[in-house]
Amino acid sequence: MTSKTKHPFAVDDYIVYPKHGVGRVEALETQEIAGLVLELYVIRFEKERMTLRVPLNKAETSGMRRLSNEATLKEAFITLKGRARIKRTMWSRRAQEYEAKINSGDLVSIAEVVRDLHRGDDQPEQSYSERQIYESAMGRLARELAALEDIDEATAIGRLEHEIVA
Repeated sequence: MTSKTKHPFAVDDYIVYPKHGVGRVEALETQEIAGLVLELYVIRFEKERMTLRVPLNKAETSGMRRLSNEATLKEAFITLKGRARIKRTMWSRRAQEYEAKINSGDLVSIAEVVRDLHRGDDQPEQSYSERQIYESAMGRLARELAALEDIDEATAIGRLEHEIVA
């Protein structure tokens, strides 16, 4: 039993799921769960080797969205080129704020994390946890850029790193 409603996302569409980043809609399925018939998006996250099933009626409230548009991408690049804004608060608090920005799924917020945690060759080493958060944010940003421009993730990371130092 499938409804005749128009689905906001189609099979093979790339999407962004806030907590997991860029995925691809592999299928639309109908399953009976606890006596309820649910229509589900089957989303594959290649990098995490994970498949997620999201009920159609929960896609919007979960924050699932299409890939960013050109204007948002341009704003993210402008953000990357900006000056790092590091608050003078304890690292644990900043780390929580950075994780929240990454998990928001918002491209510009993720670019802020990359900008703030980026270390040039002339700067001191990052701590292990700083490096983890930086790499997580860079990976999210790179995967969305790669999907938008149909390039591989390594090429996208190179382009982003070039933008930061440019």
